[in-house]
Amino acid sequence: MKLPSFFRRSPPRVFVVGLDCAAPELVFDRWRDDLPNLSRLAAGGVWGELKSCIPAITVPAWSSMLSSRDPGVLGIYGFRNRADTSYGRMFTANAEHVKEKRVWDYLTEAGKRSVVIGVPQTFPVKPLNGCLISDFLTPGRHSPFAYPPRLKDEVLRIAPDYAFDVNEFRTEDKDWLLRQIYAMTEARFKVVDALLRSEPWDFFMVMEIGVDRIHHGFWRYHDPRHWRYQAGNPYERAIHDYYVYLDAKIGAWLAMLPEDAIVLVVSDHGAKRLDGGICLNEWLWREGYLALKEAPQPGQIVTLEKLIERDAVDWSRTRAWGSGGYYGRVFLNVQGREPEGAVALTEYEAVRDELAEKLAAIPNHRGEAIGTRVFKPQEIYQQVNGVAPDLIVYFGDLLWRSVGSLGHGRIYTFENDTGPDDCNHAQNGLFIWRDPRRPGNGRKVEGAQLMDIAPTVLRALGLSVPGHMQGRALI
Repeated sequence: MKLPSFFRRSPPRVFVVGLDCAAPELVFDRWRDDLPNLSRLAAGGVWGELKSCIPAITVPAWSSMLSSRDPGVLGIYGFRNRADTSYGRMFTANAEHVKEKRVWDYLTEAGKRSVVIGVPQTFPVKPLNGCLISDFLTPGRHSPFAYPPRLKDEVLRIAPDYAFDVNEFRTEDKDWLLRQIYAMTEARFKVVDALLRSEPWDFFMVMEIGVDRIHHGFWRYHDPRHWRYQAGNPYERAIHDYYVYLDAKIGAWLAMLPEDAIVLVVSDHGAKRLDGGICLNEWLWREGYLALKEAPQPGQIVTLEKLIERDAVDWSRTRAWGSGGYYGRVFLNVQGREPEGAVALTEYEAVRDELAEKLAAIPNHRGEAIGTRVFKPQEIYQQVNGVAPDLIVYFGDLLWRSVGSLGHGRIYTFENDTGPDDCNHAQNGLFIWRDPRRPGNGRKVEGAQLMDIAPTVLRALGLSVPGHMQGRALI
């Protein structure tokens, strides 16, 4: 169904479908023939892989994409960040912690109207010229999740069970998980359909977290390279069928859009199999960097956060500790910075270099090199704001995750300490850009990176690109 003629305006408009964690090799290669609408967009536009930020994770990747500022400038290095240089205080990085303007902020200043749905780090909601429904970090339907506030009632009228996320996606109940993912996505898409019909817009963006959740829940069932894969399993087509479902919905939206609307499909990072976990704090303890008042007991799994709460860490003898997740973060205990610093400032770089070298050399459980990459924030970011890790670690170039708990009895584990999860993030996501007024003829673009998206959108909408943006317009 076409939109009424009064919605059709000569100024350009951009419609964005964000797919968290969507994998370029699945869209552009393996399942290209099964995804006719995405393939048609790519054939009529430009497309390619999109290099994510470091770390390649939802928070801060979407904010980096839409502000064209790197995580160091944002001062956000993951979902949870150190609040200060003490040992225990952490914060979850929500909208309050994003200090840089994002695309819709610039458009509001220019008098253009935006509709924003589900984009990470938009809760708590902030005013804009248009309307906004917040993201997967929203506590629940009881929260003030919409702007203007009256929009909340409209959302719940359209989709009474509207869900922001599948909160228990790390589960062995795969039938339940599939039902929850589809229910969440269908409810969100009902709201998108309604707002496309009722709201005027210059910029419309919906971000769907379901792709990420289905990857983490079902990757081993479809990837023959995963060590747990079994051919012919009942969930072998679960991820494929969800992609097909999304493609069909994108096709329905294309039929609703004005013929001259620019369409962008984009993901913040990709996905890859997970070979196992490196127990980062167990390794630091065994190597003498982390000092505990009592040795961890094998089989009694405990998080470092719990040990800190129990005052079980001997900070006077601790030189470094770490954080778990899809990537590792290592913090040095520096004199004059941390309360009980044990690393002198004059030794800081030497200790950091020593740690980086040792971490990069950790082999897998068979003694084989795994290609770990270690980054210093000062070398990869334009600025380093907030309390950054001293080192960021991609174990096995993200084929291994960082496990922060202790008590495993060794430094390798094949069970995730936060629940079943067989997928990690890959550094490259994807983008497809189709502008009917400037056909791209299916050209593949090389070298695109996450921060190129904001300047590309602003340029397409006739706005100048601020000089401080770190990306460049792709078109």
